[in-house]
Amino acid sequence: MRPFPEIPGLNVEHDFVTARGLRFHVAQAGAGEPLVLLHGWPQHWWAWAKVLPALAAEHRVICPDLRGLGWSEAPPGGYDKRELAADVLALLDALGLERVRLMGHDWGGWAGFLLAARAPERIRQYVALNIAPPWTGPETSAAGSLRDAWRFWYQVVNASPLVGSQVIRREAVVAGVLRADNVHPEAFSEEDVRIFAAPFREPARARASQRYYRTFLLRELPAVLKGTYEPRPLTVPTLLLHGERDVVIPPDMVRAGMREGDHLEVEFVPDSGHWIAQERPDLVAERALWWFREADYAG
Repeated sequence: MRPFPEIPGLNVEHDFVTARGLRFHVAQAGAGEPLVLLHGWPQHWWAWAKVLPALAAEHRVICPDLRGLGWSEAPPGGYDKRELAADVLALLDALGLERVRLMGHDWGGWAGFLLAARAPERIRQYVALNIAPPWTGPETSAAGSLRDAWRFWYQVVNASPLVGSQVIRREAVVAGVLRADNVHPEAFSEEDVRIFAAPFREPARARASQRYYRTFLLRELPAVLKGTYEPRPLTVPTLLLHGERDVVIPPDMVRAGMREGDHLEVEFVPDSGHWIAQERPDLVAERALWWFREADYAG
């Protein structure tokens, strides 16, 4: 792959950290209290390029590439999102970080919810972006789940053992995924697309993406629909910012995952699709920094 892309005016340091026997790429910028950012698919640390300058002005921002994505190692297994959460905890230990603030998008957001529910003593506050909570609430219904099933068609393609990894390696496919529901057409430049598509030229990373979706469809989604995936309450103060124009995760899907008693506030953003950190970076940075300053009632 090409050298790491650069953010003008911001010093970003790149390291490789070993955790759980895997080599993870970690980008860091800024100084202060630690803030960990977890990207989704088909992205890596560059997912945060537009919000990093504002966040790094107040925090030491730590952006790991999830297993199988970006510059991190792509093992043949371990793509259950609970494994991603375990990876992050191991990275915190390797970096000597006892307690952090957290923000996550897409699969990184899913792993972030699991971290907040399973290890609340490690997370001060959490900001989730365009991901439904990975559990069912009182508004979940079988009819609604069936009605929304068509939204996952691309996941079936990605998960296919025959064509999934081949499709993922095409830059045009990555571009289509990133731009599918953009409200703001300038959200992803041609260079952004190239930066995100480049790692998938490596067969191991393309296969890793296939396994992300195969694991979700065959193991995780059925457990979520049964209400058995994650029963722990959400005690970490959590803000979910969600672009209303998300074609895969509409607002009703988010509401279906809201449970009574969880420390969760939701703000729907009307002029954004799924990629809210690219479409509304100003809002994401402003709301996240406000949340990290004000939502401290967990201690």
